[in-house]
Amino acid sequence: MTDASSTQTASAIGEERPSRLKEFWFYFRENRGAVIGLWIFAIFAFLALFGPWIAPHDATEQFRTNALQPPFWQEGGSTEFLLGTDPLGRDMLSRLIVGARFSFFVGIVVVSVAASGGILIGLLAGFAPKWVDTIIMRIMDIILAFPSLLLALVLVAILGPSLINAMIAIAIVLQPHYVRLTRASVMSERQKDYVTSARVVGAGTLRLMFVTVLPNCLSPIIVQAALSFSTAILDAAALGFLGMGAQPPTPEWGTMLAEAREFILRAWWVVTFPGLAILVTVLAINLLGDGLRDALDPKLKRS
Repeated sequence: MTDASSTQTASAIGEERPSRLKEFWFYFRENRGAVIGLWIFAIFAFLALFGPWIAPHDATEQFRTNALQPPFWQEGGSTEFLLGTDPLGRDMLSRLIVGARFSFFVGIVVVSVAASGGILIGLLAGFAPKWVDTIIMRIMDIILAFPSLLLALVLVAILGPSLINAMIAIAIVLQPHYVRLTRASVMSERQKDYVTSARVVGAGTLRLMFVTVLPNCLSPIIVQAALSFSTAILDAAALGFLGMGAQPPTPEWGTMLAEAREFILRAWWVVTFPGLAILVTVLAINLLGDGLRDALDPKLKRS
């Protein structure tokens, strides 16, 4: 009887895991915008991974005799440079493809740093004594009181203009959102019976924080991470446009906009295509974030 019951329990657990994934996908695919966003995100992620091998030219190679050549469908364009060239004769298509790698790198690093630090601080605030919690949250409120881009500009000005420093600044700016969200989730979960039961059976504070409570707080954090990914790409592009992010000749989309702004009336493609890349990527990630919210938030699930 014992062996049979344990076998049934194991099989039930095995059936439960795929059913959760199926349930997630069921609610996620109901949001068609999220599915479209997922496909677009997958395409840009593919370009980010294999961009240097897909790009028809080296992203920094200059063809001076073909400077400001229009796209192939316009008069004077050619199929050698499908989306035209920039003021230095570099292939726009190659720079856009390789630029996806920098934008996704920024998003991954910023979200990883901001989320990991924010979750740790939020857990500490949720379990710490009230005076520690108050100090942490007032510091977060002070950071949030500054406009995010302005604070990032100040931090980059202190650290020095570069892509790495821009990522550090953006991560610091985004971290308070994770702290507040994690703390709110922890305070809500701490009042529930399963946490009380774990404490009664002798679970220590660290086990309560990371094993008992944190897994049940991940749903809103995952949604916040998806939305922060797009915010990080936007802020990095803004800093690059202002000359405080990635430095030339790095093919980062914001830096490409900055280099081409004086040619906006003569060559529309040098600013239009990087701007469209930023727009489409951010829109796709936001749609993906909406789908994650619908699939992970039990309050939004329809029976």
